[in-house]
Amino acid sequence: MNQTLAVITHRTLAPVDLAIIGLYFLVVFAIGFYFARKERTSSDYFLGGRRVGWFAIGASLFVSNISTEHFIGLAGSGASSGLAVGHFEWLATLMLLLLGWVFVPFYLRSNVFTMPEFLERRFNRSCAVYLAGISIIAYIITKIAVHLWAAAIVLERVVGWSPMHAALILVVMTGVYTVAGGLSAVIYTEVVQTLVLLTGAVALTCIGLHQVHGFAGLRAALPAEYFHMIKAASHPAYPWTGIFFGAPILGIWYWCTDQVIVQRVLSAKDEGHAKAGTIFAGFLKLLPVFLLVVPGLIALVLYRNLFHVDAAGQITNGDIAFPTLIINLLPTGLVGLMIAALLAALMGGMASVFNSASTLVTLDFYKKLRPQASERQLVNFGRVATGIMVVLGMLWVPLIPYMSSQLFIYLQSVQAYISPPIAACFILGVLWPRLNGAGALSSLLTGFVLGAARFILEILVKTGRVPAVGLVGWLVGVNFLHYAILMFVICALVLVGVSLLGEAPERRKLAGLTFATVDDKLDDVTPVAMPKPGAETAREHHLNLAFSFLLVATVVGLWIHFR
Repeated sequence: MNQTLAVITHRTLAPVDLAIIGLYFLVVFAIGFYFARKERTSSDYFLGGRRVGWFAIGASLFVSNISTEHFIGLAGSGASSGLAVGHFEWLATLMLLLLGWVFVPFYLRSNVFTMPEFLERRFNRSCAVYLAGISIIAYIITKIAVHLWAAAIVLERVVGWSPMHAALILVVMTGVYTVAGGLSAVIYTEVVQTLVLLTGAVALTCIGLHQVHGFAGLRAALPAEYFHMIKAASHPAYPWTGIFFGAPILGIWYWCTDQVIVQRVLSAKDEGHAKAGTIFAGFLKLLPVFLLVVPGLIALVLYRNLFHVDAAGQITNGDIAFPTLIINLLPTGLVGLMIAALLAALMGGMASVFNSASTLVTLDFYKKLRPQASERQLVNFGRVATGIMVVLGMLWVPLIPYMSSQLFIYLQSVQAYISPPIAACFILGVLWPRLNGAGALSSLLTGFVLGAARFILEILVKTGRVPAVGLVGWLVGVNFLHYAILMFVICALVLVGVSLLGEAPERRKLAGLTFATVDDKLDDVTPVAMPKPGAETAREHHLNLAFSFLLVATVVGLWIHFR
């Protein structure tokens, strides 16, 4: 099917579109300031007072992950290479189950606020400082920058807004309700944002499928390989070996140890709600393949002439796919809804980053330097830290035009250089009590060197300053998922080897932190006062188990169907 529809380049928002966007902002700010009036303690501000239920946790996990770079990146990758990019979404469902069933019990029973705090209890303070520092840096150079870059693309191409001015305004507006209301404001605004996001994406996908005569018409118009997700081991972007052995390493780091994600389950009213929240988020993560990747295929069918193809036959401007559909397919009213959905994705993602980064700065640095700080001082410093993250986000705005157009792959590759040593320490740390702090720190530093070497050499090779020959050529040329596997193996060997050369940790210090010591009495060394999470009831356990099996069966069935 060739290009069959007239193409327009931007839309002028009608009054009804502006009204819908205005209503979205009104609801979000009302929720934010409602919780700003209610919060009283650091537990309220950073963990929502541990009163959050499974539905809000699942919705918050979903929106914390799905931001504008997913709309742009997944649709762009779909237009470029088909459904294979959806592997990252469906693998995420399994990682969420791992979070709920393996890691959540340890996190809740240890009563921690942050992931560095957990790593400090399991290993030592140096490991905690490393994780907190690398997390904050990663938030600034990846999450905030990527969110803003993707938002700039959408707003410029859809409605012609200045990307710089729009990004600045959105950063400030997101920062206002995040600073004011803390995690409760972030989570409950994300419930609204989830509903808006899904409604807009469903509307666009249904209209697009109607234009191409359904999924059957889509299959008839595109090469068969676009619908096969399992690629050869030599595939440059999605080798099956990298997908099934490398991508889970990224997934464990992101879904099971990253503060932005884990902070949501730490706010649960009990362990049952925390697990149920991860399962609900897992079901939601099945949707982006159909709501965000498929629109990229639809755009390619309807507007093929808009896409540029290089000498190797690869599409180089896939990021135009989603904005093109919004501009050309949606009627008045639904354009406003879709813009609201994109703003919801952007603001939800940034708010999560702002709040989690302020939690790390406040509790892993400020609280350690001032252990006698009052609850009010902790909350006030958290607000200041959030404000600082907002300013840093604004400073990134002038750099937006220089970011890579391969957005989703860029994001995944950077995470591949960060995640292996952290994943190794968390996984092996809860499995084997023999591992000690010296081994963990050695593993983290080894991973940092390996990841930084790949990242720096990539930049030097791409800018022509270093030739891609010999060891450098191999190091830069190997698929980033395969490189993540190599890093994980090396970091795990360093962790085990250095630990065995040193003394074993005292068992009493590992109480409740490993499978072997899970039933040992845990000393209460919580840095600030907060309520203890409740245990999972028998009914909750049975329901969570049943829905977990259903989720796994669904994912396996989808993989078989689209193999």
